Amino acid sequence: MLEAARAEFGENGYDGATVRAIAARAGVDAAMVNHWFGGKEQLFAKAVLDVPFDVDEVVGAVTARGAEHVGDSIVRTFLDRWDGVGGERFTALIRSVTTRPEAMRVLRTVLVNRIFAGVASALEVDRGDLRASLCATQLIGLGMARYVAELEPVHSADIDTLAAAVAPTLQRYLTGDIDAP
Repeated sequence: MLEAARAEFGENGYDGATVRAIAARAGVDAAMVNHWFGGKEQLFAKAVLDVPFDVDEVVGAVTARGAEHVGDSIVRTFLDRWDGVGGERFTALIRSVTTRPEAMRVLRTVLVNRIFAGVASALEVDRGDLRASLCATQLIGLGMARYVAELEPVHSADIDTLAAAVAPTLQRYLTGDIDAP
């Protein structure tokens, strides 16, 4: 049921997904959604808003190789985690962010306030809030290109290629001079 919900929310966003379509995709009666999850909103929360990784573990993984490798570690960790779950949760989250305030809250809370603010804090950099937000813009854009728009060749590129291209920007956002022209 959760896989069917992620796929349906990913393809159609929250507003376009229906309980009937999710149930049909899962091969169950629509009444089972209400029985197991209490309705569409609770199913959305369980299928999409529960991030598929431990936030503290991600911050640790990203900073483990030291400040000089943090940009590369961010790209590799992000793609590894989201590719590992097929990108469907990220797609569903992004497609729902404009109509579901809780989706925006999760994106902001997890990506900006917990992961990137945690990385900036661990690195003890100045203007951590700005640096965290800048990193989020880069990864949200990368995720949208790879999982939502399926923009080629980003969609099918291997992680090494994307890390080489995107990591320098993230590195500058976190450890470089962000006031330089």
